[in-house]
Amino acid sequence: MGKKTATPAVTFVVLMGIVSLFADMTHEGARSVYGSYLPLLGASATAIGFVSGFGELVGYSLRLFTGIIANKTKCYWGMTLLGYGVNVVAIPFLALVPENGWMLACILIVSERAGKAIRQPAKNTLLSFAATQVGVGKAFALQEFLDQLGAFLGPVLLFCVLWFKGGENTLESYALCFAVLGIPAVATMCWLFWAKQCFPTPELFEKTTGNEAVSKKSSFILYLVAISLFAFGFIDFPIVTMHAAKQNIFSVSSLPLLYAWAMIVDAFAALVFGALYDKIQFKALIVSGIISAFSAVFIFSISSFWGIAIGVTLWGIGMGAQESILKAAVVGLTSKENRSASFGFFESCFGVSWFMGSWFMGWLYDFNPHGLVICSVTAQLLALPLYARIHGEKTTTKPSAA
Repeated sequence: MGKKTATPAVTFVVLMGIVSLFADMTHEGARSVYGSYLPLLGASATAIGFVSGFGELVGYSLRLFTGIIANKTKCYWGMTLLGYGVNVVAIPFLALVPENGWMLACILIVSERAGKAIRQPAKNTLLSFAATQVGVGKAFALQEFLDQLGAFLGPVLLFCVLWFKGGENTLESYALCFAVLGIPAVATMCWLFWAKQCFPTPELFEKTTGNEAVSKKSSFILYLVAISLFAFGFIDFPIVTMHAAKQNIFSVSSLPLLYAWAMIVDAFAALVFGALYDKIQFKALIVSGIISAFSAVFIFSISSFWGIAIGVTLWGIGMGAQESILKAAVVGLTSKENRSASFGFFESCFGVSWFMGSWFMGWLYDFNPHGLVICSVTAQLLALPLYARIHGEKTTTKPSAA
Protein backbone atom coordinates (compact mmCIF):
# COMPACT_ATOMS: atom_id res chain seq x y z
CA MET A 1 0.00 0.00 0.00
CA GLY A 2 2.74 2.42 0.96
CA LYS A 3 4.63 1.73 -2.23
CA LYS A 4 1.58 2.40 -4.42
CA THR A 5 0.91 5.81 -2.90
CA ALA A 6 4.59 6.80 -2.97
CA THR A 7 5.28 5.81 -6.60
CA PRO A 8 3.51 8.77 -8.29
CA ALA A 9 5.23 11.17 -5.88
CA VAL A 10 8.63 9.69 -6.71
CA THR A 11 7.85 9.91 -10.43
CA PHE A 12 6.94 13.58 -10.06
CA VAL A 13 10.16 14.33 -8.14
CA VAL A 14 12.22 12.61 -10.84
CA LEU A 15 10.39 14.46 -13.64
CA MET A 16 11.02 17.81 -11.99
CA GLY A 17 14.64 16.76 -11.45
CA ILE A 18 15.03 16.12 -15.19
CA VAL A 19 13.53 19.55 -15.85
CA SER A 20 16.18 21.05 -13.55
CA LEU A 21 18.92 19.04 -15.28
CA PHE A 22 18.12 20.49 -18.71
CA ALA A 23 17.52 23.99 -17.31
CA ASP A 24 20.90 23.96 -15.58
CA MET A 25 22.58 22.66 -18.73
CA THR A 26 21.20 25.77 -20.42
CA HIS A 27 21.98 28.55 -17.97
CA GLU A 28 25.14 27.12 -16.36
CA GLY A 29 26.51 26.37 -19.82
CA ALA A 30 25.88 29.99 -20.79
CA ARG A 31 27.33 31.35 -17.53
CA SER A 32 30.55 29.41 -18.14
CA VAL A 33 31.35 31.59 -21.20
CA TYR A 34 29.94 34.99 -20.18
CA GLY A 35 33.37 36.16 -19.03
CA SER A 36 34.96 35.61 -22.44
CA TYR A 37 31.87 36.43 -24.52
CA LEU A 38 30.91 39.87 -23.19
CA PRO A 39 34.30 41.54 -23.86
CA LEU A 40 33.92 40.62 -27.54
CA LEU A 41 30.74 42.71 -27.55
CA GLY A 42 32.58 45.69 -26.06
CA ALA A 43 31.70 45.24 -22.37
CA SER A 44 34.28 46.49 -19.85
CA ALA A 45 35.37 44.53 -16.77
CA THR A 46 33.34 46.95 -14.65
CA ALA A 47 30.22 46.30 -16.72
CA ILE A 48 30.73 42.53 -16.51
CA GLY A 49 31.20 42.67 -12.74
CA PHE A 50 28.14 44.86 -12.32
CA VAL A 51 25.82 42.75 -14.46
CA SER A 52 26.98 39.55 -12.72
CA GLY A 53 26.34 40.95 -9.25
CA PHE A 54 23.15 42.76 -10.24
CA GLY A 55 21.81 39.65 -11.96
CA GLU A 56 22.29 37.57 -8.82
CA LEU A 57 20.77 40.30 -6.64
CA VAL A 58 17.71 40.50 -8.92
CA GLY A 59 17.51 36.72 -9.09
CA TYR A 60 17.31 36.38 -5.31
CA SER A 61 15.56 39.54 -4.11
CA LEU A 62 12.67 39.17 -6.58
CA ARG A 63 11.85 35.77 -5.07
CA LEU A 64 10.39 37.53 -2.05
CA PHE A 65 7.68 39.04 -4.26
CA THR A 66 7.18 36.08 -6.60
CA GLY A 67 6.81 33.82 -3.56
CA ILE A 68 4.08 36.04 -2.14
CA ILE A 69 2.33 36.19 -5.54
CA ALA A 70 2.43 32.39 -5.89
CA ASN A 71 1.16 32.07 -2.33
CA LYS A 72 -1.84 34.35 -2.94
CA THR A 73 -2.77 33.11 -6.42
CA LYS A 74 -1.86 29.42 -5.90
CA CYS A 75 -0.86 29.56 -9.58
CA TYR A 76 2.14 27.28 -9.04
CA TRP A 77 2.27 25.75 -12.50
CA GLY A 78 1.65 29.08 -14.24
CA MET A 79 4.56 30.81 -12.52
CA THR A 80 6.82 27.80 -12.99
CA LEU A 81 6.07 27.70 -16.73
CA LEU A 82 6.51 31.46 -17.08
CA GLY A 83 9.86 31.43 -15.29
CA TYR A 84 11.26 28.58 -17.35
CA GLY A 85 9.83 30.19 -20.49
CA VAL A 86 11.90 33.32 -19.88
CA ASN A 87 15.01 31.10 -19.79
CA VAL A 88 14.08 29.43 -23.06
CA VAL A 89 13.93 32.84 -24.72
CA ALA A 90 16.83 34.64 -23.01
CA ILE A 91 19.73 32.20 -23.47
CA PRO A 92 19.28 31.14 -27.14
CA PHE A 93 18.52 34.77 -28.09
CA LEU A 94 22.08 35.64 -27.08
CA ALA A 95 23.05 34.01 -30.38
CA LEU A 96 21.32 36.90 -32.18
CA VAL A 97 23.07 39.76 -30.36
CA PRO A 98 24.98 41.89 -32.92
CA GLU A 99 28.47 43.36 -32.62
CA ASN A 100 28.81 46.00 -29.90
CA GLY A 101 25.47 44.85 -28.51
CA TRP A 102 26.77 44.23 -25.00
CA MET A 103 23.90 46.16 -23.40
CA LEU A 104 21.33 43.93 -25.09
CA ALA A 105 23.31 40.87 -23.98
CA CYS A 106 23.35 42.17 -20.40
CA ILE A 107 19.57 42.69 -20.49
CA LEU A 108 19.10 39.08 -21.63
CA ILE A 109 21.46 37.81 -18.92
CA VAL A 110 19.61 39.69 -16.17
CA SER A 111 16.30 38.52 -17.69
CA GLU A 112 17.45 34.92 -17.32
CA ARG A 113 18.10 35.52 -13.61
CA ALA A 114 14.68 37.19 -13.29
CA GLY A 115 13.11 34.12 -14.91
CA LYS A 116 14.64 31.94 -12.23
CA ALA A 117 13.26 34.31 -9.59
CA ILE A 118 9.76 33.98 -11.07
CA ARG A 119 9.77 30.19 -11.07
CA GLN A 120 11.80 29.19 -8.03
CA PRO A 121 9.37 29.65 -5.09
CA ALA A 122 6.49 28.10 -7.07
CA LYS A 123 8.64 25.22 -8.33
CA ASN A 124 9.99 24.46 -4.85
CA THR A 125 6.43 24.49 -3.53
CA LEU A 126 5.30 21.98 -6.18
CA LEU A 127 8.24 19.77 -5.28
CA SER A 128 7.52 20.08 -1.56
CA PHE A 129 4.03 18.60 -1.99
CA ALA A 130 5.45 15.35 -3.37
CA ALA A 131 8.41 15.50 -0.99
CA THR A 132 6.13 14.95 2.00
CA GLN A 133 5.54 11.41 0.67
CA VAL A 134 9.05 10.69 -0.60
CA GLY A 135 10.92 12.33 2.30
CA VAL A 136 11.72 16.02 2.07
CA GLY A 137 15.45 15.47 2.48
CA LYS A 138 15.64 12.79 -0.21
CA ALA A 139 13.40 14.72 -2.62
CA PHE A 140 15.36 17.98 -2.50
CA ALA A 141 18.64 16.03 -2.51
CA LEU A 142 17.69 14.17 -5.69
CA GLN A 143 16.67 17.50 -7.22
CA GLU A 144 20.07 18.98 -6.34
CA PHE A 145 21.92 15.91 -7.67
CA LEU A 146 20.25 16.16 -11.09
CA ASP A 147 20.61 19.94 -10.98
CA GLN A 148 24.37 19.64 -10.51
CA LEU A 149 24.61 17.00 -13.21
CA GLY A 150 23.13 19.55 -15.60
CA ALA A 151 25.48 22.24 -14.26
CA PHE A 152 28.38 19.93 -15.14
CA LEU A 153 27.11 18.84 -18.56
CA GLY A 154 26.30 22.37 -19.79
CA PRO A 155 29.89 23.70 -19.71
CA VAL A 156 31.15 20.36 -21.08
CA LEU A 157 28.74 20.71 -24.02
CA LEU A 158 30.06 24.20 -24.80
CA PHE A 159 33.64 22.98 -24.43
CA CYS A 160 32.88 20.43 -27.16
CA VAL A 161 31.27 23.11 -29.36
CA LEU A 162 34.26 25.44 -29.00
CA TRP A 163 36.65 22.54 -29.61
CA PHE A 164 34.73 21.74 -32.79
CA LYS A 165 35.18 25.39 -33.82
CA GLY A 166 38.92 25.09 -33.24
CA GLY A 167 38.90 27.06 -30.00
CA GLU A 168 38.12 30.29 -31.82
CA ASN A 169 37.37 33.21 -29.50
CA THR A 170 34.94 34.86 -31.92
CA LEU A 171 31.34 36.06 -31.81
CA GLU A 172 30.47 33.43 -34.40
CA SER A 173 31.73 30.66 -32.09
CA TYR A 174 29.73 31.95 -29.13
CA ALA A 175 26.63 32.46 -31.28
CA LEU A 176 26.84 28.76 -32.13
CA CYS A 177 27.24 27.93 -28.42
CA PHE A 178 24.07 29.80 -27.45
CA ALA A 179 22.18 28.32 -30.40
CA VAL A 180 23.18 24.81 -29.29
CA LEU A 181 21.96 25.63 -25.77
CA GLY A 182 18.55 26.11 -27.34
CA ILE A 183 18.34 22.29 -27.48
CA PRO A 184 18.35 21.71 -23.69
CA ALA A 185 16.22 24.87 -23.32
CA VAL A 186 13.48 23.35 -25.49
CA ALA A 187 13.94 19.98 -23.72
CA THR A 188 13.33 21.79 -20.42
CA MET A 189 9.92 23.00 -21.57
CA CYS A 190 8.98 19.64 -23.11
CA TRP A 191 9.67 17.78 -19.86
CA LEU A 192 7.95 20.52 -17.86
CA PHE A 193 4.75 20.33 -19.94
CA TRP A 194 4.83 16.54 -19.64
CA ALA A 195 5.17 16.80 -15.85
CA LYS A 196 2.20 19.20 -15.76
CA GLN A 197 0.11 16.93 -17.97
CA CYS A 198 0.87 13.88 -15.80
CA PHE A 199 0.47 15.72 -12.47
CA PRO A 200 -1.79 18.78 -12.89
CA THR A 201 -2.46 19.02 -9.12
CA PRO A 202 0.67 18.01 -7.16
CA GLU A 203 -0.77 19.70 -4.05
CA LEU A 204 -2.93 16.57 -3.62
CA PHE A 205 0.21 14.62 -2.71
CA GLU A 206 0.31 16.39 0.64
CA LYS A 207 -2.48 15.70 3.07
CA THR A 208 -3.58 18.57 5.30
CA THR A 209 -3.53 17.21 8.85
CA GLY A 210 -4.96 20.21 10.66
CA ASN A 211 -2.06 20.46 13.10
CA GLU A 212 0.43 22.17 10.79
CA ALA A 213 0.39 25.23 13.03
CA VAL A 214 2.83 23.52 15.39
CA SER A 215 5.54 24.90 13.11
CA LYS A 216 5.79 28.25 14.86
CA LYS A 217 6.30 31.51 13.08
CA SER A 218 9.07 32.32 15.58
CA SER A 219 10.95 29.16 14.56
CA PHE A 220 10.85 30.16 10.90
CA ILE A 221 12.08 33.68 11.67
CA LEU A 222 14.89 32.16 13.73
CA TYR A 223 15.65 29.91 10.77
CA LEU A 224 15.89 32.91 8.42
CA VAL A 225 18.44 34.48 10.79
CA ALA A 226 20.42 31.21 10.88
CA ILE A 227 20.57 30.72 7.12
CA SER A 228 21.45 34.40 6.64
CA LEU A 229 24.46 33.96 8.94
CA PHE A 230 25.47 30.81 7.07
CA ALA A 231 25.12 32.54 3.68
CA PHE A 232 27.03 35.63 4.81
CA GLY A 233 29.98 33.50 5.92
CA PHE A 234 29.96 31.09 2.97
CA ILE A 235 32.78 32.04 0.58
CA ASP A 236 31.83 32.65 -3.05
CA PHE A 237 33.86 30.36 -5.32
CA PRO A 238 35.43 33.09 -7.52
CA ILE A 239 37.32 34.26 -4.40
CA VAL A 240 38.63 30.71 -3.98
CA THR A 241 39.84 30.46 -7.59
CA MET A 242 41.34 33.95 -7.41
CA HIS A 243 43.33 32.95 -4.32
CA ALA A 244 44.48 29.65 -5.86
CA ALA A 245 45.69 31.45 -9.00
CA LYS A 246 47.30 34.31 -7.06
CA GLN A 247 49.30 31.89 -4.91
CA ASN A 248 50.40 29.95 -8.04
CA ILE A 249 49.16 26.74 -6.43
CA PHE A 250 46.95 25.84 -9.39
CA SER A 251 47.47 26.84 -13.01
CA VAL A 252 44.78 28.98 -14.61
CA SER A 253 43.88 26.13 -16.98
CA SER A 254 43.28 23.74 -14.06
CA LEU A 255 40.92 26.05 -12.16
CA PRO A 256 37.82 24.73 -13.98
CA LEU A 257 38.77 21.26 -12.73
CA LEU A 258 38.81 22.62 -9.18
CA TYR A 259 35.27 23.91 -9.68
CA ALA A 260 34.20 20.64 -11.31
CA TRP A 261 35.47 18.76 -8.24
CA ALA A 262 33.46 21.07 -5.97
CA MET A 263 30.33 20.39 -8.04
CA ILE A 264 30.84 16.61 -7.86
CA VAL A 265 31.23 16.79 -4.07
CA ASP A 266 28.17 19.07 -3.96
CA ALA A 267 26.01 16.56 -5.84
CA PHE A 268 26.90 13.52 -3.73
CA ALA A 269 26.89 15.47 -0.45
CA ALA A 270 23.32 16.54 -1.25
CA LEU A 271 22.26 12.88 -1.53
CA VAL A 272 23.99 11.91 1.73
CA PHE A 273 22.74 14.84 3.79
CA GLY A 274 19.27 14.67 2.25
CA ALA A 275 18.87 11.10 3.50
CA LEU A 276 20.40 12.12 6.83
CA TYR A 277 17.95 14.99 7.22
CA ASP A 278 14.98 12.62 6.95
CA LYS A 279 16.42 10.66 9.88
CA ILE A 280 17.78 13.31 12.26
CA GLN A 281 16.19 16.55 11.00
CA PHE A 282 18.03 19.72 12.07
CA LYS A 283 20.95 17.76 13.49
CA ALA A 284 21.94 17.17 9.84
CA LEU A 285 22.21 20.95 9.39
CA ILE A 286 24.44 21.15 12.45
CA VAL A 287 26.72 18.39 11.12
CA SER A 288 27.03 19.92 7.64
CA GLY A 289 27.49 23.38 9.18
CA ILE A 290 30.42 22.23 11.31
CA ILE A 291 32.06 20.57 8.30
CA SER A 292 31.69 23.49 5.88
CA ALA A 293 32.51 26.23 8.41
CA PHE A 294 36.22 25.41 8.33
CA SER A 295 36.62 25.36 4.54
CA ALA A 296 38.09 28.90 4.66
CA VAL A 297 40.77 27.78 7.13
CA PHE A 298 42.13 25.17 4.74
CA ILE A 299 41.80 27.35 1.62
CA PHE A 300 43.23 30.64 2.91
CA SER A 301 45.36 29.71 5.94
CA ILE A 302 46.90 26.49 4.62
CA SER A 303 47.86 27.75 1.18
CA SER A 304 49.03 24.48 -0.33
CA PHE A 305 47.71 22.04 -2.90
CA TRP A 306 46.22 19.73 -0.27
CA GLY A 307 45.01 22.62 1.87
CA ILE A 308 42.97 24.05 -0.99
CA ALA A 309 41.86 20.59 -2.15
CA ILE A 310 40.53 19.74 1.33
CA GLY A 311 39.00 23.20 1.70
CA VAL A 312 37.20 22.93 -1.64
CA THR A 313 35.89 19.50 -0.63
CA LEU A 314 34.46 20.98 2.58
CA TRP A 315 33.07 23.87 0.50
CA GLY A 316 31.33 21.39 -1.81
CA ILE A 317 29.76 19.65 1.18
CA GLY A 318 28.43 22.98 2.42
CA MET A 319 27.06 23.84 -1.03
CA GLY A 320 25.36 20.44 -1.32
CA ALA A 321 23.74 20.90 2.09
CA GLN A 322 22.71 24.45 1.17
CA GLU A 323 20.91 23.39 -2.00
CA SER A 324 19.13 20.39 -0.49
CA ILE A 325 18.47 20.26 3.25
CA LEU A 326 18.21 24.02 3.76
CA LYS A 327 15.23 23.94 1.38
CA ALA A 328 13.91 20.74 2.94
CA ALA A 329 13.86 22.43 6.34
CA VAL A 330 11.48 25.11 5.03
CA VAL A 331 8.85 22.40 4.43
CA GLY A 332 9.00 21.29 8.07
CA LEU A 333 8.72 24.83 9.41
CA THR A 334 5.82 26.12 7.33
CA SER A 335 2.24 25.23 6.51
CA LYS A 336 1.12 24.00 3.11
CA GLU A 337 -0.94 27.15 2.51
CA ASN A 338 1.92 29.59 3.13
CA ARG A 339 4.81 27.62 1.67
CA SER A 340 5.40 29.64 -1.51
CA ALA A 341 5.72 32.88 0.46
CA SER A 342 8.00 31.09 2.92
CA PHE A 343 10.24 29.86 0.10
CA GLY A 344 10.31 33.41 -1.25
CA PHE A 345 11.42 34.82 2.11
CA PHE A 346 13.97 32.02 2.51
CA GLU A 347 15.55 32.46 -0.94
CA SER A 348 15.62 36.26 -0.71
CA CYS A 349 17.24 36.29 2.74
CA PHE A 350 19.78 33.70 1.65
CA GLY A 351 20.63 35.40 -1.65
CA VAL A 352 20.94 38.94 -0.32
CA SER A 353 23.05 37.72 2.63
CA TRP A 354 25.34 35.78 0.29
CA PHE A 355 25.65 38.80 -1.99
CA MET A 356 26.58 41.08 0.94
CA GLY A 357 28.90 38.46 2.41
CA SER A 358 30.69 37.93 -0.91
CA TRP A 359 31.26 41.66 -1.26
CA PHE A 360 32.54 41.96 2.32
CA MET A 361 34.77 38.86 2.05
CA GLY A 362 36.29 40.22 -1.16
CA TRP A 363 37.05 43.49 0.63
CA LEU A 364 38.60 41.60 3.57
CA TYR A 365 40.75 39.52 1.22
CA ASP A 366 42.34 42.69 -0.16
CA PHE A 367 43.10 44.16 3.26
CA ASN A 368 43.19 41.32 5.80
CA PRO A 369 43.00 37.69 4.59
CA HIS A 370 43.15 36.39 8.17
CA GLY A 371 40.11 38.54 8.94
CA LEU A 372 38.31 36.83 6.06
CA VAL A 373 38.95 33.42 7.64
CA ILE A 374 37.79 34.56 11.08
CA CYS A 375 34.67 36.24 9.71
CA SER A 376 33.71 33.27 7.52
CA VAL A 377 34.14 30.66 10.26
CA THR A 378 32.46 32.78 12.94
CA ALA A 379 29.37 33.65 10.88
CA GLN A 380 28.76 30.02 9.93
CA LEU A 381 29.32 28.71 13.47
CA LEU A 382 26.90 31.31 14.88
CA ALA A 383 24.14 29.62 12.87
CA LEU A 384 24.62 26.28 14.67
CA PRO A 385 23.07 27.14 18.07
CA LEU A 386 20.07 28.57 16.20
CA TYR A 387 19.65 25.27 14.32
CA ALA A 388 19.88 23.46 17.66
CA ARG A 389 17.23 25.69 19.23
CA ILE A 390 14.84 25.16 16.31
CA HIS A 391 15.41 21.40 16.54
CA GLY A 392 14.58 21.55 20.24
CA GLU A 393 11.39 23.52 19.61
CA LYS A 394 10.23 21.08 16.92
CA THR A 395 10.99 18.11 19.19
CA THR A 396 9.01 19.54 22.11
CA THR A 397 5.99 20.39 19.92
CA LYS A 398 5.67 16.88 18.42
CA PRO A 399 3.97 15.20 21.42
CA SER A 400 1.28 17.90 21.61
CA ALA A 401 0.64 17.57 17.87
CA ALA A 402 -0.08 13.88 18.29
